[in-house]
Amino acid sequence: METLHIALKEWDLTIRELLAGRQILLLRKGGILESDNQFELEHPRFLFYPTFIHQNPDMVKPAKRHEIRRMAAEPSEVEITGYGEAARIFEVPSRAAMDALRDMHLWDEPLIDMRFAYRPEKPLYLVAVRAFRLARPAHVENTPAYAGCKSWVPLEREIPLQGATPALATQQFDTLVRHIESTFGEHP
Repeated sequence: METLHIALKEWDLTIRELLAGRQILLLRKGGILESDNQFELEHPRFLFYPTFIHQNPDMVKPAKRHEIRRMAAEPSEVEITGYGEAARIFEVPSRAAMDALRDMHLWDEPLIDMRFAYRPEKPLYLVAVRAFRLARPAHVENTPAYAGCKSWVPLEREIPLQGATPALATQQFDTLVRHIESTFGEHP
């Protein structure tokens, strides 16, 4: 049986958008793994580990703000409902190019501005992620080992992937990736 135990911490709302097929993008600015000025994910296949307290309604589009589940602290248990496979990593060529993809993500301008301004000598990256919904959610105790500002969480147990379903059909996903390529002036 196929399983995963590596999870990527991400805002709960972003995970829900990925698993609903309304978004295929993750936004990153270094910090995951960089070698020889190349950005790559340490783990190209990963479970989605939802985080709550750092979600900021002012950083998402007004139509999505009411969907943020606000909490005073991270829960003692998290529900893992899906996983992702990084299909492609794009270096964002400019703010104008990012703005041209406005309809493909939930982030509002303050978050995009913040990401461009943070470590401006480093490029901004978009990760096109093919998302899959687990057949059965997995409940994981949110231990102190999983806490803190870290991207990757090695879970203490394997989560089965059997019966997972893609959030988008392959053709739909590929069409969105090609749209990003054409917007950024890239060719596969």
